[in-house]
Amino acid sequence: MKRPSLTSIQLSLLVTIFVLATANQAFWIKGWTYFDGHPFAFAAFGVAIVLLGASLLTMFSMKYVIKPAFILFVLVAAVSSYFVDSFGIVVDRDMIQNAVATTPAEAGALITPDFLLHVILFGALPALAICLVRVRHRTILAKAGWNTAFIAPAILVVLAIVFANFSTFAATFRNHRDLMASLNPAGAIVGFGKVVDRHFADRNLVVAALGEDARRAPANAGARPRLLVVVAGETARAQNFSLLGYDRDTNPQLAQRDVVAFSNVESCGTMTAVSLPCMFSVYGRSDYSDRKGKSTENLLDVLDRAGVATSWFDNNTGSKGIADRLPHEYLPEAGDPRYCEGGECRDDVLVDRLKIAIDDLKTDSVIVLHQIGSHGPAYYKRYDESARRFVPDCRTPQLADCTAEELTNAYDNTIVQTDRNLAQIIDVLASHEDRIDTAMIYVSDHGESLGESGLYLHAAPYFMAPVEQTHVPMIAWFSDGFSHDAALDRACLVEESGDALSHDNLFHTVLGLMDVETAVYEPALDLTTPCRDPDAGNTSGDTEEPRA
Repeated sequence: MKRPSLTSIQLSLLVTIFVLATANQAFWIKGWTYFDGHPFAFAAFGVAIVLLGASLLTMFSMKYVIKPAFILFVLVAAVSSYFVDSFGIVVDRDMIQNAVATTPAEAGALITPDFLLHVILFGALPALAICLVRVRHRTILAKAGWNTAFIAPAILVVLAIVFANFSTFAATFRNHRDLMASLNPAGAIVGFGKVVDRHFADRNLVVAALGEDARRAPANAGARPRLLVVVAGETARAQNFSLLGYDRDTNPQLAQRDVVAFSNVESCGTMTAVSLPCMFSVYGRSDYSDRKGKSTENLLDVLDRAGVATSWFDNNTGSKGIADRLPHEYLPEAGDPRYCEGGECRDDVLVDRLKIAIDDLKTDSVIVLHQIGSHGPAYYKRYDESARRFVPDCRTPQLADCTAEELTNAYDNTIVQTDRNLAQIIDVLASHEDRIDTAMIYVSDHGESLGESGLYLHAAPYFMAPVEQTHVPMIAWFSDGFSHDAALDRACLVEESGDALSHDNLFHTVLGLMDVETAVYEPALDLTTPCRDPDAGNTSGDTEEPRA
């Protein structure tokens, strides 16, 4: 059988049209919606995208380069389009960074039969077709001439289209920055390039010291050990916490503890790779960047410098560099068969590890527990039967196979599991009140979309992220001894619990609660400041001026 024969320009055009037609459903739907009332401008936009894509591919049409480049192009488009079309996400730099940090178990949950079928049909088979095609190559000079003869007029047509529809294009792109971010595989390729560039830029990164003046307040000298447990939640959205007004009882156990539930808390990002380091950074969301975060010490470093023992216990994908310079453990490595299966563990392992840590505690300490929480799409793996409160629940990572009710039930069960684990942590802390002053602060790293506006999971670019991904729960509990020692009025905190807060507050609140004095501490960002009497907890007889 004779192999089909095409010129490099013909193959470039065909591959462009194929990818735009099969891997960009979300892109074209958005475009049609955003160009509402301007069908001719939308049609012109489509022509411009085809010409730009074909021109770009034509630049890679050299012998020995064209087929590998085109195959990679098609495969990346197929993989990206599955997640874009299935979950409504945008595959950009942050999403790729998040994917790189994903554990094999989490990644395995995304490799579903639907995913494999999609990649075979729209990636592997077209790639095979490209392999079978015989490309008619010209001499170098002739190819350069023909390529120029195609690309130059194509660019001129694109420019003409832009100028003819400038006002419409400008308004559309200004108001809908997510449109071009949805174009496959451009977003994925550009995003990957940025991740690689960031990786090499970080290789010689020097971490600047922070809070070199940090010390414990003298008034705390000689007091009982103070322990603050910071629980970094995962993928929990405030809308599904009954303590925060949800109409389903997802917090039956926390409701029986004397907790403070903060109802108006905003996350720093929409994915763990951004939010988690930002939470522990001195930089607020408006100032934070990945590079600034990595090049500056964080909250745990300041605590350690002040003499507060710090440790990190992880049941997720690691500390994202936060605990690199301090004691930390990755608990799934132990694989406790009571709670772990397939390389993942329920958050019960964190409770058990806390019990061991607190038995040995003899000095002021901060312990961070990093949960797997409500991480999807395999929500059903995050809770056991005792937390399976809402049924029928989605029992597959293929969310398209579940009804909206089943998906919500599964997600709500993860919140029930988190509720139980937080209550267990509180009980462990309370059981040691005879010798330690204890407290807990829980806050999720980001929220989750469950199909609202066609979006699922998380990691939407922040400028377009829905409230479901940025409105997060924050829960605090304080023992009587901790409240007294820290001069904290819990009733006041309840009254203030509706105030606008964010991840920006965590850094300064923890320093404040542990009585760490340093120039980088900002009382205005310590959420407990309005509810503390600096003199009330001073039982040592020290008469120094209260801290600023």
